[in-house]
Amino acid sequence: MRTEARLFTGVAAFFAVTAVGYGRRSAEPAGTAALALACVMAGLVAFFLHVQHRRHGERAQDRPDAEVVETAGPVAFFPPHSPWPVTIALGAVLLALGVVFGLWLALIGLGVLGSGVVGMVLQYADRDAQSSGPSAESRSDSTP
Repeated sequence: MRTEARLFTGVAAFFAVTAVGYGRRSAEPAGTAALALACVMAGLVAFFLHVQHRRHGERAQDRPDAEVVETAGPVAFFPPHSPWPVTIALGAVLLALGVVFGLWLALIGLGVLGSGVVGMVLQYADRDAQSSGPSAESRSDSTP
């Protein structure tokens, strides 16, 4: 992920330089804020990718002498089904409608959105603890 981290670092630097230049040459704060926010978002992605690179080391894609066969194998864990994306979408819709129709609906939407985000983050939080326990065969042998 080193290449991706460098790419997003370059994007963040571009937006930072553009935001500074735009802010000095124009009197419009909205464009400057949008460019600064784009810089922050690209910087967050670059930081995440850099941390993942430090945590997991080099991938085969990061080495110029790597072969295609080195990338074979399981990629990651993909959840089979989850109700939380629908909950998050419903909360976002309620929050957006709350901006139009009133604070009471926005607060309900914020609550639904927050519960959806927390549910999605914590849905598989104990997956690593379960996989490090006894294997499935030994658990099935011990049950009557």
